[in-house]
Amino acid sequence: MASEKALNTKKARVAELVETIKGSSAGVVVDYKGINVADDTKLRKELREAGINYFVEKNSILRRAFADAGIDGLEDVLKGSSAVALSSTDQTAPARILGKFSESVAAKNIFKLKAGYIDGTIYDAVGVTKLSKIPSREILLAQLVGSLQGPMQKLAATLQALADKKQEETA
Repeated sequence: MASEKALNTKKARVAELVETIKGSSAGVVVDYKGINVADDTKLRKELREAGINYFVEKNSILRRAFADAGIDGLEDVLKGSSAVALSSTDQTAPARILGKFSESVAAKNIFKLKAGYIDGTIYDAVGVTKLSKIPSREILLAQLVGSLQGPMQKLAATLQALADKKQEETA
């Protein structure tokens, strides 16, 4: 009876995770082994503020949940200690935050990026590291506006100079 109850509990947890994974647009799997409580608390706070769902779960449950959610290719990295960060809004936020944290503790040889996905595309640890270098959406939009602003100002100044010259010629 106890094993049936445990099995039903696991099935319910997998079903819950499947819905969470399906609702996410990006996720990163990390090896959190060796992280201390203070660093973990700080990291969780930063992830929570960014709207990222971060949790630790058994690898067998994660394997089943990812498979049921249609995310194939993460089975090989679900070994050892695994934590998952999922985002439904910002596709690069989990990689960016976890990548920055991983770099900050790299000297201690703890907390490693394992793999990740964006909209079903799987990335290995190297790919996730590259994703972590991409600026946030807000920064990219600001850069775009900045790059468009210069040429637009030059165009406006040129048009104004032409209008002034034409006005002088008619006067």
